[in-house]
Parts: sequence; structure tokens; C-alpha cells
Amino acid sequence: MPARSPSQNSPPSSGASPSESANESPIDGRRWTRRKAARPQELVAAALELFVERGFAATRLEDVAAAAGVSKGTVYLYFANKEELFKTVVRETMIPALMKGIDLVDSYEGSTPELLRELLLGWWNLIGATPVAGLTKLVMAESGNFPDIAQFYQNEVIEPGERLFARVLERGAARGEFRALPANPCTTLFCAPLVYLMIWQRAFSNVSCEPIDPNAFVDQLLQMLLFGVTAGAARDTPLPPPTGPFIWERIRDELLAEREMSANRS
Repeated sequence: MPARSPSQNSPPSSGASPSESANESPIDGRRWTRRKAARPQELVAAALELFVERGFAATRLEDVAAAAGVSKGTVYLYFANKEELFKTVVRETMIPALMKGIDLVDSYEGSTPELLRELLLGWWNLIGATPVAGLTKLVMAESGNFPDIAQFYQNEVIEPGERLFARVLERGAARGEFRALPANPCTTLFCAPLVYLMIWQRAFSNVSCEPIDPNAFVDQLLQMLLFGVTAGAARDTPLPPPTGPFIWERIRDELLAEREMSANRS
């Protein structure tokens, strides 16, 4: 469910007199408009931080409101309940990067092994290495008590991600670069190591254990996947050195610009 418009379920007029409205300068009016437009983004940012820190069950809407600097009633102008707020957090912080990846499969002009590297590096740097990765750990930890949010995550994150990698397999096979392999369970084998790395970073990075270098992990994962799926000349052709600039870096900048425009849109 998308964030509600402030006009829905809006509270009664504050009763400001005509003279008060007339005395409001155009600059003040624009500031107020920008502030109202920014509120959903502020609530989403605050909710993301609290969900990752406390989990779904322990996060209260009044705490989200306080972190965003608004009243609890303001939260209900945009979100019907905590579950809808959580869904919006996922849709605004994870789904845009996933959609960019889907677009990249359609437009990429290089080899499929290079495309796979872009997607793995992009997923890690845009999602896994950011606070957003904590949402995956939250869903796995609390799915037993909140199956609805787990099903939502499965439908809107896991399944589209697996379809994305299925299209990569199809592309590689059509170009003679990959062996013809079944999407299931191959796409799960693509995604599972990334999920593990995200969970490890959130749960074990601060305890006494052998550290994992995320960049080395992703690079070795790529080499192992390519050894298993490549065929023909692609199997004997090493990837060019990962010198960049990478497409995922451009996607990162685009996502940041889109979020800034959304926050500033009046």
C-alpha cells in the first residue's frame, strides 16, 4: 500500500484567521509545502533505522514519529498501521535498486559474465553493504510471528530477484556463454550466498570470529558461479580486471538523486 496523501483523513482546520493566512509570505508557504512533502520520506528514514535496530515487534509508531520529529497522529496521515509502514520502507529502499537491475539486463551490451559481475557488485554495494540489509535479517528472525511481512518480502523482493537471475541465465544460454541450466534451483544458488553475507555482516561482524572481506567474498562467489555455468569460449575467457567505473555506481548516483528529488518535490 503506498503512502497516503496528507489530504486523506486530514485533521480539521486549525482555524487560522484570514489575516494570518494573508500575512504568510510566499517563502513561508513554500517552506511549509516542502516540509509536508518531505514528511513521508522522513518517516520512512526513521522507520528504517528503528526497524533495523529494534526489529519489527519492538518498533512502535510513536517512536518512529519522535525520531522523525512529528506527532504520532502525523504517521497515520500517511500509513494505516505499522505493517504498511514497513512495506513502504521495503518498497522505497530495496525495490528501486532491484528495478534498476532488471532494466540493466534488458539494456546491457557486454558479455553475460560481465553482466553477472555488475549485478552481484550492485546488489552488495546498493543493498548488502547498507543499513537496508538489516531488513532481510529482520524478516528471517521474525517471520514466525509475522508471516504476512515474510510473505510480502518473498513476493516483492525474493521472487523478483530470482526472476532477475533467471533472465541472466537465459541471456547467457542464448548467447552461448552459459550452459542451459534450470532456473530452479540455480537462481537460489546465486542469491543465497549474498543473503548469507548480509546476515553475517549484521549478526557476526562484531564478535570474535574469522572476518569476511565482502569484496573478496563477492569476487570469489563470481568466480565459482562462472566456473559452474559458463560454456564455450566464455569458459576459457577470464573477466577483464574490475577497474570500473561500474554501472552499479551510476545506478547508485541515480537512486540518490531520485530520492533527493522526491524529498524536495512540492
